[in-house]
Amino acid sequence: MTVADHIADQLFNAGVRRVFGIPGGPSIPYLEAFRRAGIEFILVSDEASAGVMADVSARLSGIPGVCHATFGPGATNISTGIGGALLDRSPVIVLTSEVSDLMAGRTAQMNINHQKLFEPLTKATFRISAGNAHNVIDSALTICRKEYPGPVHIGLPSDIAYQEIIPSALKPSYQEKRIHINDADVIAGLLGRSERPLIAVGLTSKRMTVGDDLVSFLEKNRIPVILTPMAKGIIAEEHPCYAGVLFHALSDRLNDLYTRCDLVIGLGYDQVEYNYESWLPGVPLVHFDTKECDLPDRENIFRYTGPPQEWFSLLNKHCHGSYAHGRDAIKKIRDEMSSVFDGLSSHFGPVSAMKVLREELPLNSILTADVGSHLHLLGQYWETGAGGQIIMSNGWSGMGFGLPAAIAACMSRPGSAVTCVTGDGGFLMKAGEMVTARRYGLSLIVVVLSDGELNLIKLKQTWKGIPADGSLIYEGDLFGSDTFLGTEVLRADSAESMSASVRKALSMKKPVIINAIIDPADYNKLIVKQ
Repeated sequence: MTVADHIADQLFNAGVRRVFGIPGGPSIPYLEAFRRAGIEFILVSDEASAGVMADVSARLSGIPGVCHATFGPGATNISTGIGGALLDRSPVIVLTSEVSDLMAGRTAQMNINHQKLFEPLTKATFRISAGNAHNVIDSALTICRKEYPGPVHIGLPSDIAYQEIIPSALKPSYQEKRIHINDADVIAGLLGRSERPLIAVGLTSKRMTVGDDLVSFLEKNRIPVILTPMAKGIIAEEHPCYAGVLFHALSDRLNDLYTRCDLVIGLGYDQVEYNYESWLPGVPLVHFDTKECDLPDRENIFRYTGPPQEWFSLLNKHCHGSYAHGRDAIKKIRDEMSSVFDGLSSHFGPVSAMKVLREELPLNSILTADVGSHLHLLGQYWETGAGGQIIMSNGWSGMGFGLPAAIAACMSRPGSAVTCVTGDGGFLMKAGEMVTARRYGLSLIVVVLSDGELNLIKLKQTWKGIPADGSLIYEGDLFGSDTFLGTEVLRADSAESMSASVRKALSMKKPVIINAIIDPADYNKLIVKQ
């Protein structure tokens, strides 16, 4: 079997059905091998988008996402999406063409060292050969799924696609540091003595799908719960224990809740989103995780490393109290947040636009959110509803995430209502992917919150007392037309026109852009100064 056919077969057997990317000349044998194996190559407009699409398809399917780029600029472009897979914890395999062994290390067109490029962005990087091809893909599929999941890079020398593989029993070397320091007895005592505990749920818990276990635990122990942004949706926003989301809009309202607690229980809390130091009070911390990770250098921090079933075994056995004061604190937080949001709904700003979107979209919608001021709003304001989902990047926080993420969601969950919410800055970074959505006939709504500026940058300049400079994107209308790259553009400048636009977009069953021309002043009252 040739190297190209072997790679395609192993990926297909692992459940992979799509590879996202842009091919170069050396890619041709692999594209043909993918086609023969039953894997579709999804041509994108920008390699960074391919990395995002592989990331999101992995999140939604549980199967490693795969993306591909050619030499040099293709590899550097795709590395942006791969950084997202690393810090947002998604199992991804990134394939890049590389020069032949003969030219490795030589001065050559488009040639850089891909191993050095991807080393800090991946869990492991390999250069494939006819002698190791038998084992590299299998090892990569294993490594990318280990906790924490993340990307693995495989370099494909340009001259080996048609070479026959040489069976080998040798596995590529990969060492993972394993340290298990479980303070189970101390943790049991802390849980048993705590009268005012607070649970902080993070990305790892969301990825490990512990929502049912958490809800079951909360039925017996009415303990307040706060979330990191990427854990949103793990419990319903109307749950009596749900208080809100750290770091995002109006999160300063949570201060009163966690400054009164006597114990913080970190449940799959991944600091890649928001460091404990940014908010943790001086009380003891019990940190439950699937693997060892860096924690603040404090004496009163205790860790338990193991699978989620062991977390809940300890919690159910030793945590018997409830936070009575927390009930009043949660109600106060919810009432204050609702009052602010309601007060910003009388004019057409981001809150009004998202209120309409929340009312008009089906309950089981998938929403992808780009990075910017609007993400801070969505993280706190959006309600995931019955079976709904919000997909974001917070560990990596790269602008341009929203549109390719939505395309991947459409492909991974055909038949689902998928909407992308992006600012105009993030949209412009990946606007070419509208052609990708059109080519594949995706039923996708792209809401562009048009305010003409990089609002989050402008806010941070304001906080520092300096003039807003370098944050103006354009003047006038962003689109200036009722079509963009062959996609219909619907204009919304009021709640009424926004509602009409969403309803029309839902009925069209094809890519649609809603140009929501908003007043960005709301963000001044929503985003918490960090």
